[in-house]
Amino acid sequence: MRAIRRILVAIKDPEAKSLPSVAKAAQLASAFGARIELFHALDVPLYVDTSGRDSLRDRTRVQRAHCLKQLEQLAVQLRKRGVEATVAAEWDFPAHEAIIRRATRAGADLIVAECRARHRAATWLLRLTDWELLRHSPVPVLLVKTARPYRRPVVLAAIDPGHAHAKSSKLDDEILGMGMSVEEAMRGNLHVIHAYLPKVMPASRYPTITPDITTRWLAEVKETAGRRFDHALRKTNVPRTQRHLVAAPPQTAIEAAARQMRQL
Repeated sequence: MRAIRRILVAIKDPEAKSLPSVAKAAQLASAFGARIELFHALDVPLYVDTSGRDSLRDRTRVQRAHCLKQLEQLAVQLRKRGVEATVAAEWDFPAHEAIIRRATRAGADLIVAECRARHRAATWLLRLTDWELLRHSPVPVLLVKTARPYRRPVVLAAIDPGHAHAKSSKLDDEILGMGMSVEEAMRGNLHVIHAYLPKVMPASRYPTITPDITTRWLAEVKETAGRRFDHALRKTNVPRTQRHLVAAPPQTAIEAAARQMRQL
């Protein structure tokens, strides 16, 4: 299992009335005995008075100090709950790269951030920021949508024992380790999914394609995927009823499984 000792909370707006990411991170920190760093990337353009009365350096320093003060107010509330918390704010851009750089410097084991899709007009851009964070982060990322507290959560770990696109087998171990850690710390329930797509039927092996041959070939592909799936889970105690082998694109299969998990 993967130990979580440091959690970086990426805060989009320190002045927001509700910060679900902070609430969820506090719950995780209490369960894992971890400490939290509240981080905000200052990336809003500044307009400087050309009269010389207000330099760019002064403006950036004042705004950063103001941000740190806001973050510190949040940290005080966490400390009252027994959670060790520090704060940080830096001028950096773009947001997802700033978060990753800070997480690396802080030695974070987990990044917690809120989904940024708030306004319909900017949904595509905000989702891109979240996606880039997920794509490039060297540590696990938890995207928070609601402030509803965790209560024995169902954890869905998506792995790829087929190692599509030359992914390392260590990635599956990392995902499973994180899933088991959250399951134990939060007293939750771990489910694991492997969504695979049958490749094009090799013409050299099947020169003539009939419905019967197609059915047999799909069964062979499923058997191979199932064997790899079981091998990846050989060191875990995940029950058969909580292992999900799905012949579908991962982006749709994982979302469908997550929706189904909500009913458990």
